[in-house]
Amino acid sequence: MTPDQKFARYVKISLAGFIVLFLYFVVADLFMPVTPQARVYHPVVQVTPQVSGRVTDVFVTNNQSVVKQQPLFHINDEPFKLAVQQAELAYDDAKLQNQRLDSSVKAIEAQLAAAEAKFHEQTLLFERGESLLKKRSISEQEYETINANYQSSKANVAAIEAQLSEAKLARGKMGDDNLALRHALNQLEQAKLNLSYTSVTAETDGKVANLQVTPGTYANKGQPLMAVVANKADLVADFREKSLVHVQVGSRAKVSFDALPGKVFNAKIISFEAGVSDGQLNANGLLSATESSNRWVRDAQRQRIHLQLEQHDMLAKFPSGARATVQLLPESSIGSWFAGMQIRLISVLHFIY
Repeated sequence: MTPDQKFARYVKISLAGFIVLFLYFVVADLFMPVTPQARVYHPVVQVTPQVSGRVTDVFVTNNQSVVKQQPLFHINDEPFKLAVQQAELAYDDAKLQNQRLDSSVKAIEAQLAAAEAKFHEQTLLFERGESLLKKRSISEQEYETINANYQSSKANVAAIEAQLSEAKLARGKMGDDNLALRHALNQLEQAKLNLSYTSVTAETDGKVANLQVTPGTYANKGQPLMAVVANKADLVADFREKSLVHVQVGSRAKVSFDALPGKVFNAKIISFEAGVSDGQLNANGLLSATESSNRWVRDAQRQRIHLQLEQHDMLAKFPSGARATVQLLPESSIGSWFAGMQIRLISVLHFIY
């Protein structure tokens, strides 16, 4: 075989190998896709005080494990205790004011009873005066005096009734439904709630991260001072859209973590992300912006899936942001074998990079 024939043979072998590899990658991307774009995410809870004040005690250290409701730090509570005392005084004052109003109502009711008795007496005199006037037994002047006393007594009853109505309105409902008591009680509960906020606790089990508070720090309401990385973890992977055509919720997968080279874990798809940020339209009052590209074939859009390991407690051992490679498995046994070999090769390569 001449050198030219050998070269032509090598070229043919190379082209055949390239074609085989090209077809393999095309088929594999459709039926047993793999992606290195996978991460472990832990929910991160920002620890933010709900009241402002000077921090007096810090009970945790950075990267310390905590449980839900465990105290993290304490804010000086003296001003808030005074606020509670002030609210309690206001509540007691509201009850005392209601007692004063009750006494006022009773006094006005007594005045009304006397005025009504007087009015009854004047009514009888007025009726007798009318009868006597018809018989010409009294003079017009005497009748006018009787009528004036009658009208004055009637007006006095109406005035006292108005005073009584106003006093009852100021008093409001009886018992705990009284508006003044409810308002004072609301202020007291708010003061107690603010006092409870001086003790800042963990909202979930996890680890303290980015601790930025020490005794003496002034904590501002709404400003985060640390974070708690929850123990709960989520494994997500980003695939090209066409790679997800043949998979669904419940489809099997294999995962290799960069932190554990050479090891492969079984998993399954538990959900598909509803969308990505590129698919979100913001109502900002601006005209729509069209997508532009100078490429004949644009970049493929990636979609996110969520996976669950068969070893449920494994994910919690990885820090948030840990990288992984995810291999989706086809239904066929031959395809699953090739996919398994593919992810095992990648897991071994993690020893190198």
